[in-house]
Formats: sequence, structure tokens, C-alpha cells
Amino acid sequence: MLPKYKRILLKLSGESLMGDKSFGMDAGVISQYAHDIKSIVDLGVQVAIVIGGGNIYRGMNEAETGIERAHGDYMGMLATVINGMALQAGLEKIGVYTRLQSAIKMEQIAEPYIRRRAIRHLEKGRVVIFGAGTGNPYFTTDTAGSLRAIEIKADVIMKGTRVDGIYTADPEKDPTATKYGHITFAECISKNLRVMDMTAFTLCMENTLPIVVFDMNTPGNLKRVVTGEKVGTLVKG
Repeated sequence: MLPKYKRILLKLSGESLMGDKSFGMDAGVISQYAHDIKSIVDLGVQVAIVIGGGNIYRGMNEAETGIERAHGDYMGMLATVINGMALQAGLEKIGVYTRLQSAIKMEQIAEPYIRRRAIRHLEKGRVVIFGAGTGNPYFTTDTAGSLRAIEIKADVIMKGTRVDGIYTADPEKDPTATKYGHITFAECISKNLRVMDMTAFTLCMENTLPIVVFDMNTPGNLKRVVTGEKVGTLVKG
């Protein structure tokens, strides 16, 4: 079974790590993700990962919390490193060599983000997890994922969510919503479909980097997408 993509950037939301919990992370979800990632590493796919931090800390309204936006964003970046460490532990437990790189220096637990070093790790078959977003406030982990994917010359961004693709409307609110098999960047903008925040989306569009949105919580889906099965929604062109 040959993979369709040689190098991918997998974007995961922090909330997806919660499973059925209301906070933190579910060991079962981390284990499932780790096994799914191992299944494509075993095919020879080079895998880089960016995880959000919303299961631990999400930037809140400054008026309500008294925490200014930039300060809150740095707190969120630290949450993504915690999630990265958890996924790293899950992967290494099943024998997948992993490197965690952080955009904010914390030498005791992560390498600093160095583009050439990240690419070398990928070439050697190691999974690279990028933590701490871009290292700058006011940028989301979606933007970090798009930026890192372009920097490492990934073939595609795979956005693993709890929904199995992009719909005409929110399928949880509108039962008549239908799923797109594929859609162009221009159509996403004209239809106001929020695939990613606009900064991240524009980066992908300008660099002709395709995005696949799929349900990561269904075991085996990641391998199906990587081997070219019609799973989720493809955004390109």
C-alpha cells in the first residue's frame, strides 16, 4: 500500500485530546492517535505535528479575566508544549522516535525550533512535534501549522478534527448540511467556510498547499487519507 503523500503536517486541536472529559487529556485518545500516527510512519511517511492547547488553556476575554491578550497567548503556547510532551510520550511508548521542538526556548524539555534540524529529523524517519505555536502572540496554532508546513515543504496539511470534513453548514446544528468531497480555496472564502483562521488559510492559498479536513477520532482514518482514500474534504486550487 503506497502512500499518496511523502511528508505531511498533521494539525490536531487541543480539545480533541480531551475525549469525553471537560478538561485535560484522555489517555485513550492519545494512545489511539499514537497508533494511527505509527501506522503511517511504518509506510515511510514523514510526519510533523502541531497541536493546539485549548484543552488546558484558551485565550479568554481580557475584560473578564484581567489577563491581557499577549500574556494569555503565551499561556496558551505553554499549553501546546504540555500536549506535545504527552503525545511524544504516547508515541515513544510504542517505539516511534520523536522530537519535540519549541518556538520558545526551554532546553530541558524540548529542542529549539530550527528549520534545517526539523527537516533532518523527518528525513531520518523521526516524528517532529512543533510546540509553542509560532512563538508570537496574536497567532493561532492553525497559523503555526500552516507556517511550519510551508517551511518544511510538506505536501499537505491534514487537519484532524471531530467532524468528518467541511460541510455547507454546521452539521451539529443543521441536519440538512451536506459534505464537500473537495472544494477550492476561493469557494471556501466566498462561502465563508471557516476551515482555519484567515491568516492560516491565506498562507496555504498563497503557497498552493492543500488541506485535508477529516475525522481524526475514527481509528484508521489517518492511514486512509494518506493512502489516497476519499476521506474528509480536500481543499486545493
